[in-house]
Amino acid sequence: MYRALRLRVSTFLLIAALVLGLASGRTSAQTADEILAAVVRLTADVPRDAATAAGLGTRREGNGIVIDSQGLVLTIGYLMIEADAITLKLHSGKTIPAEYVGYDHDSGFGLVRALAPLGVKPMRLGDSDTITENNNVLVAGAGGRQSVIGASVVERRTFTGGWEYLVDRAIFTSPAHPDWGGAALINPSGELVGVGSLMLRNVTGQSSGPPGNMFVPINLLKPILADLISAGRASGDSRPWMGLFTQDWGREGIVITSMWAQGPAAKAGVKPGDVIVGVGPVRVRSQDEFLRTLWRQGPAGSVVDLKVVRDGKPVDFKVKAGSRYDLLKLGGRSF
Repeated sequence: MYRALRLRVSTFLLIAALVLGLASGRTSAQTADEILAAVVRLTADVPRDAATAAGLGTRREGNGIVIDSQGLVLTIGYLMIEADAITLKLHSGKTIPAEYVGYDHDSGFGLVRALAPLGVKPMRLGDSDTITENNNVLVAGAGGRQSVIGASVVERRTFTGGWEYLVDRAIFTSPAHPDWGGAALINPSGELVGVGSLMLRNVTGQSSGPPGNMFVPINLLKPILADLISAGRASGDSRPWMGLFTQDWGREGIVITSMWAQGPAAKAGVKPGDVIVGVGPVRVRSQDEFLRTLWRQGPAGSVVDLKVVRDGKPVDFKVKAGSRYDLLKLGGRSF
């Protein structure tokens, strides 16, 4: 009860500080309404023949955050990958078309750009490394103050997703924001420190805990931002990608729940239900171990020795790893 009361008071103080322009000690600071106006509604339409259409749908809605004066909008990538039509809606109700700019699978970030002036001040990028457990923050969806909640940082820890995805020091907050996709995680200075990715029933990583959200730290964007704008993706070699969906299987290994039918592992003969127990000579027992070991095998195109257990028997496969970008239609660009 005390914690809930403290969070409500802290939220009030955070919003009050933003409104008064005192959060960062500057008399010229943006007001709360100006800061929150930078969070816009994003709608994306995806062709039915897109690789991600079956899993993510052909109509996707969430949030985006304006981060420069030229209409650049940051969002979580699953909202806009493979879209052929993107629309932004401002708090005023005005809608503006946007175009695809870039996508980064490693972080999960996506960028689009408005095709007409937004008339919105961009949100400043903060330092997500300064965000620690028990910090009070604001989580904002599009729609101004009515779409904001106060939250507390529950943990900073590694997040692994079954779609060959890992984020170090992801930010976990509670309570949960119901409109989390692409939502802005804002520090007391009115700066963007994370972008909403998921809602989780338990954000502690323990056997029990409160529901909440996972945010991708904004510092993961800074080294790749220029590349995403100029080339549509981060420079350098792609990580090896197997085309698997997995989940941890106790200490036995990682069970394959489903696969991309045209993915590298499927082409090599790997099947759903196989339990991954090793990559090369390395025994792996969790998604974290599997992904980190896989990514050490070399770039996309490398041949990976994948060891699985099928029907209780060990089976080895030589898989020529691909790139996650191979099957995606990304703004007319191919990589």
